[in-house]
Amino acid sequence: MFHPRRTLRALLLPLAAGLALTGLPAQTAQAASTLTNGGFETDGTGTATPSGWSEYGSTGASYVEAGGHGGSYRLSHYASTAYKVETYQYLSGLTNGTYKLTAWVRSGGGQNSAYLALKNCGSTEQRTDLPVSSSGWIRVVVPVNVTNNQCTISIYSDANAGNWINVDDLTFASGTGGTTIKGSDISSLAKSEALGGGYRTASGTSGDALAILKSAGQNYARLKVWVNPADGYNNKARVLAMAKRVKAQGMKLLVDFHYSDTWADPGAQAKPAAWAGHSYSQLKTDVYNHTYDVLNALKAQGTTADMVQVGNEINGGMLWSEGSTGNWSQLAGLLNSGYSAVKAVSSSTTVALHLAKGGDLAGTRWWFDSAVANGVNFDVIGLSYYGYWHGTLYDFQTTLDDAASRYGKPVYVAETAYPFRLDSEDSHENIIDLASELVSGYPATTAGQTRWMNDIASIVEAVPNGRGLGVFYWESTWTAVTGNGWDPTDASSGNGWENQALFGYDDKALPAMAWFSHR
Repeated sequence: MFHPRRTLRALLLPLAAGLALTGLPAQTAQAASTLTNGGFETDGTGTATPSGWSEYGSTGASYVEAGGHGGSYRLSHYASTAYKVETYQYLSGLTNGTYKLTAWVRSGGGQNSAYLALKNCGSTEQRTDLPVSSSGWIRVVVPVNVTNNQCTISIYSDANAGNWINVDDLTFASGTGGTTIKGSDISSLAKSEALGGGYRTASGTSGDALAILKSAGQNYARLKVWVNPADGYNNKARVLAMAKRVKAQGMKLLVDFHYSDTWADPGAQAKPAAWAGHSYSQLKTDVYNHTYDVLNALKAQGTTADMVQVGNEINGGMLWSEGSTGNWSQLAGLLNSGYSAVKAVSSSTTVALHLAKGGDLAGTRWWFDSAVANGVNFDVIGLSYYGYWHGTLYDFQTTLDDAASRYGKPVYVAETAYPFRLDSEDSHENIIDLASELVSGYPATTAGQTRWMNDIASIVEAVPNGRGLGVFYWESTWTAVTGNGWDPTDASSGNGWENQALFGYDDKALPAMAWFSHR
């Protein structure tokens, strides 16, 4: 049981409403140029104010107790009544430059806010919210630019009765943070617009969905390619047209090859009809020619792909059965054929391999160990991670970190999403439509969706050695529009995903778009 208990002394009353915990006078705090007692090991259980630290607000809610991440003890915030408390440490005599706070955290969730901050550092205050993780420890980082030789490290909770956090093993050292990819998949957009779908700003003004996403901070768009889809969308011609719009917005472009006429995912990797009956040797040529053809046409019109996925969610391989993971040497040949085509068009285009195993450490290792052993070429690793399917945030961080270090490659989240409501706008049942399917601590609300995306971005940002590239949201523009359903062969099929778009049922941009502005 990870719920902290207060047994040693009475809790102080919560702060009076409206009392701000900012602008602390430096002279009241202990000053040092290096972080003191970052592991909370100096004092032991029950310490009210840890050595080197100061407290403000409902100080009874902040204390040291047993059960550390690294050592024996941790800092906890908890009270049986609502509370606001800050545990902070003031550093002075710092050499100006970029610094990064790293910490291991857990949280039961439910707070109005719970975050780590670096403030009074001369530049804009930086905060990282604590992801909801009641069992496994999550590593988070907070980067800052120190310009006035000082900085305050803050651990803050504005909490309701019974809420708790654990924080441990803080380090403050030179370094930088942030992610470079703030993207979303917009493969549904062209068909939505053709069928009358509309998009609005948060204030209700009609606009171009791409421009609205760009203004929120999106800097990368992902487009899937089907070979000969029944509805004529997501094919070469449509991707070429949309790529012009993507690049006109100043965004980068990720092209996601499914090597199929319809959805390719862990449960389906059907060959395109045009390639049916082809030998393995011919399939290698098919992959090369199709990949080269699409990418060379993009290059020719001045919209060269910045990144390419050779296959989509290829847990079990692709182009079944010839390219299944039951025959790794053949799968490797197909993947390398795609890689060669990408590089023949543009040597600077990044090649990604994409699995839907975001929380599956053993499965991801098995797959990429096999790929490496079979000589598969790739530049980066993409993982789908949906919290309602792929394990806990702890599992996600463990898998992502391991992939980056084990293979020495940058990593990114190729797909994630979260519902902002559970009911359906069309007659088609939503894929996630029950409260029991949600991730604990993340309600199906606009705030829950926003929190999910910020916390996913924080975990990617915390991948060691700067190898966390960023995140693509899936599918930001797939709102409920009659005819724009999931099945390209059936115009009457519905959309089970409109409650996970980044535009609401009123077509307005949702608050979760704020995550695009995450560092």
